[in-house]
Amino acid sequence: MVTTPKSSSDRSIGTVALRWHGSSLELLDQRLLPGEEHWITLEGASGVAQSIRDMVVRGAPAIGISAAYGVALASRHAGGGDWKAEIKQSIRELAASRPTAVNLFWALQRMERVFHACHSLDEAVKRLAREAEAIHEEDLAANFAMADHALEFIGTEKPISVLTHCNTGALATGGYGTALGVVRRLNETKRLKKVYADETRPWLQGSRLTAWELSRDGIPVTLNADGAAASIMARNDVRWVIVGADRITANGDVVNKIGTYSLAVLARHHNVGFMVVAPSSTVDMAMASGADVPIEERDGMEVREIRGIPLAPAGVNVFNPVFDVTPASLIDAIVTEKGVVHNPNITGMRALFG
Repeated sequence: MVTTPKSSSDRSIGTVALRWHGSSLELLDQRLLPGEEHWITLEGASGVAQSIRDMVVRGAPAIGISAAYGVALASRHAGGGDWKAEIKQSIRELAASRPTAVNLFWALQRMERVFHACHSLDEAVKRLAREAEAIHEEDLAANFAMADHALEFIGTEKPISVLTHCNTGALATGGYGTALGVVRRLNETKRLKKVYADETRPWLQGSRLTAWELSRDGIPVTLNADGAAASIMARNDVRWVIVGADRITANGDVVNKIGTYSLAVLARHHNVGFMVVAPSSTVDMAMASGADVPIEERDGMEVREIRGIPLAPAGVNVFNPVFDVTPASLIDAIVTEKGVVHNPNITGMRALFG
């Protein structure tokens, strides 16, 4: 039986990125979109870890949810002389899949706490599956709450245009979306004129995923090259830049997809609001600032070519960080399901997150 998150709301959650079957996890292979919708079936933690590493599934919340299901699958296949050691090894393997998104470690720590409280393998199989499902359902509920908080903060009754980066929708979460959840809510309440979607080089999450997801769900979207963002803001056609986050530090710095920092600088220059929308599981109060966050760098081939088509000389050196750090001083609001931190700093972050 397929388990999908339920909500008392009648809102659509959009296209889903993952489906849980109890004994297996299905992931929509986001590397192949928009050309092909292909689902990969995984029955063990190693396959989940590899899928996270290869970006079959991406987006900090979706990575965390997938990892939680990976632990649940690990318990189903444990059964050697030391089942606890087998599950611990799977948790370590999942933790090593991606270094930056704190949701991954948050979800694994939560699963590990449940695991340590189990006294038998049968108990672990049942309780770990329930915990993973709870993480999935809570993420969807948080998406709805964030959208409502954001709209209250924005406060507009007239349709506005916004600009977003990367993909932060149903494909990146348990459903509905973080930054794109706000876009969905604006559209549902007839307060969205259009959303500009940065193409988001080099993985093109904006063009391949965001434009596909919004078009599929009937939300007005205009795709633009990353370098066109300044020109769009200069036309006074954008009220807010709304993005997600992979980690938010104690002082309000935000680690997100490479190119986010540039948008924050542009938004400040053009007097455009800059909003970050992410669940509280993305907040890392143990990390003092963005300067302390390990930034993942990936193979230069991702920049030198697209699906085997050369874009640059084969041997040219490439700087390919996946994320950058946007200083809190450039952010107008951080929105989580717990509420909004306006003009974030360490005092405001502590007031909401402790």
